[in-house]
Amino acid sequence: MTEQGVLWRRAVRAGAGILVALALTGCGVAIPADPDGTLETVRSSGVLRAGASPSDDVLRLEDGEPSGPLADLVEGFARQQGASVEWTVGSEETLVDQLEQGELDLVAGGMTDATPWVDRVSVTRGYSGIDGADGRSLVFLLPLGENALQSALEAYLDREVAP
Repeated sequence: MTEQGVLWRRAVRAGAGILVALALTGCGVAIPADPDGTLETVRSSGVLRAGASPSDDVLRLEDGEPSGPLADLVEGFARQQGASVEWTVGSEETLVDQLEQGELDLVAGGMTDATPWVDRVSVTRGYSGIDGADGRSLVFLLPLGENALQSALEAYLDREVAP
């Protein structure tokens, strides 16, 4: 194919991409999107349903309430969304089940980027700069496909957690 033909194909593809983006914008489609509307529900209800799986000093229980650096990050993210946190404490397995059933919006604990739950739930990027992580790359677990929620959480974590 000639150089002119290659340039023509690129121009057609770019134009098609722009048309698709404009069409989606006109339809009110937001990208990234949450098929189940989790982020919008958190914002409109004022409640972030978070699971806590205690782990060392990064997430511990004090008088039955989650505390520590991970709990602080979840609380800060909730505040940014205009919400308060409704905590559920449990084992990773129980909390993952609740994520899958739509009973929780996110789970925090000592999970790392090597988590075995990756086939059942969505996993944020790893954050090794969290206080008490001791070099581990800690992650948060979220419902599968809730990309707007994950994007908002990761943007918050990127600002709050030193690399």
